[in-house]
Amino acid sequence: MTKLAAIVLTKNEEQHIGECLDSLAWAERRVVFDSFSTDRTCEIAREHGADVLQHPFGDYASQRNAAMQAVDAEWIFFVDADERGTPELAEEITKITEDSGPGKGADIIGWHVPRRNYLFGKLTRGAGYWPDYQMRLLKRGCARYDRPASEIVELKGRSGYLQNALLHYNYETVAQFRYKQTFRIDFEATNLYRRGAKCKFYSPYTMTVRHFWWRYVTLKGYRDGRHGLRLCLLLAYYFGYRYYKRLGQLYRSDAPSTPVD
Repeated sequence: MTKLAAIVLTKNEEQHIGECLDSLAWAERRVVFDSFSTDRTCEIAREHGADVLQHPFGDYASQRNAAMQAVDAEWIFFVDADERGTPELAEEITKITEDSGPGKGADIIGWHVPRRNYLFGKLTRGAGYWPDYQMRLLKRGCARYDRPASEIVELKGRSGYLQNALLHYNYETVAQFRYKQTFRIDFEATNLYRRGAKCKFYSPYTMTVRHFWWRYVTLKGYRDGRHGLRLCLLLAYYFGYRYYKRLGQLYRSDAPSTPVD
């Protein structure tokens, strides 16, 4: 069995996949788990020495679960195509996976990785974007993902926190931000539905204001100046839009108003 496999989920990521895979060259195995890209993503991945598996996209959590099931490795390290590993992170992860036998910390089976986020070309420190911990290093067979979007990990054991960061080159333009947020919005509305979130006619407006205050004031989005202000306004708008979509679900005959398990 492979000790560590780095898995990259993709759909039309020819712009990023080559550099991403090069930054993971230290991993024993690299796998691109692709949602039937129509560009050169798969071709480039093979050129850079990665295995390519394809699986139809249902939602974000189910795609990660399918990838873990398909790739035979003791440890799985999930990386997005617009993320980059660093030598320091590689050294830290290699030490953890090689020293995972009996001893101190051996019962930790899930590791949160901090991310340094570059949004619209700027390193972002506030609004919740640093350290932005994501659980990405998992012992296979001990974890599964839940929630269609903004997925979370259900872990059968203890978790820990890595010290070294992934670099995340996220949202190069406002147009890209809007496209990705619009793609995710139905999944996020379904998250609200599953949580049984209450939604009134005024919820899209009140939640927009509350989210802006949370991002800009509580999470110190103001630290990033005008960039932080614009980012918090955009995030607040799309957070409120989730509630607008959820409100629409309540009036559809095929969408029950009570939560599901």
